[in-house]
Amino acid sequence: MGIGKLFVVPTPIGNLKDITLRALEILKKVDIIAAEDTRQTLKLVNHYEIKKTLISYHKHNEQIKSDYIINLIKEGKNIALVSDAGTPGISDPGSVIINKCIEESICFEVIPGATASITALVYSGMDTTKFLFRGFLPRENKERKIVIDEVKDRKETLIFYEAPHRLINTLSFFMDNLGNRKISICRELTKMHEEILRFSMEDAIKYYNYDNYPKGEYVLIVEGKSEAEIIEEERGKWENLTIEQHIIKYMEEGLNKKEAIKRVAKDRSLPKSDIYKYSINI
Repeated sequence: MGIGKLFVVPTPIGNLKDITLRALEILKKVDIIAAEDTRQTLKLVNHYEIKKTLISYHKHNEQIKSDYIINLIKEGKNIALVSDAGTPGISDPGSVIINKCIEESICFEVIPGATASITALVYSGMDTTKFLFRGFLPRENKERKIVIDEVKDRKETLIFYEAPHRLINTLSFFMDNLGNRKISICRELTKMHEEILRFSMEDAIKYYNYDNYPKGEYVLIVEGKSEAEIIEEERGKWENLTIEQHIIKYMEEGLNKKEAIKRVAKDRSLPKSDIYKYSINI
């Protein structure tokens, strides 16, 4: 018997019809399905009348079970890896065994399919040409602050996941650290109670603080930092400086005098010749 193969199979994020024909074909032909929650996966396979052995593979046993699954593959078994919803490895278990397959040169195949982040991004109406996915924020405030400081100045649209009991706190955290940006809040995607809301951050906080207690799973799409914000912040760094001080500031940052003059002229929307006059004695 030859070596087997791992198949990374996305499952519906809500509506059971959102599974591909290819995914169903693979679930029917593999020997074993490794599932984040076997009870949840049982609902899916029963719906499609698939009879397979299910084993658990979740964040608490991922390291141990990865070795076990690798050994099964070496014995010739074909294994499908699934999470509760969406694509394994995206805010769900999966990356550990994928890396082990790569390390041991074991063949694996990733099947395209449902993912909540992209669905929500398109729903948001925000910029889809560049975006940054950060999944769930850490629970501890210190660690959350580190993450938000890394992304607060990014122009890309930001994507987060959040649980209902943490939503109001997270929105307030965003307001304090990102300001009153646009936000799209997508709840229970593809399910019966799917809801897409588009707010300013301030209005989102008001909405959930008045008789709209969060329920279900959320994807939060947050506007990236706008050009207007960036320009205004840059202006704040020099608007109280004289032109000489402005030139010196750029030179202290490592620019030569010629480049510093060019930057000051651009900042102040003045001809370079006007700025040059102030640099003669620098």
